[in-house]
Amino acid sequence: MAYDEMLAARVRAAVAHLPEVEEKTMFSGLAFMVNGKMCVNVSGNRLMCRFDPALTDVMAERSGFEEMVMKGRVLKGYCYVAPEGFRSKDDFNFWIERCLDFNKHAKASKKKN
Repeated sequence: MAYDEMLAARVRAAVAHLPEVEEKTMFSGLAFMVNGKMCVNVSGNRLMCRFDPALTDVMAERSGFEEMVMKGRVLKGYCYVAPEGFRSKDDFNFWIERCLDFNKHAKASKKKN
């Protein structure tokens, strides 16, 4: 699946001030790795966000929120956000800020040999 280049450019601009950002193809989209950890992903025309699982109820109330389900299992601390949930600058910044806030505490995935 291709990803929305304009949405990727918005994310790129939002994280440009950070010292350690890497872009990587994953989850059928473009992932923005911050400090070696997946932070936010552009998947099709949606954002895939990694956030503090303790905030799930708050996040679920936001427009555009969609649970992330993988292999029939809901992944806690991850969600998709449909375009209506980040159309405005304030809404977009809300999602990016939650992802960056959690990134400071998130565990990095184990490196494959």
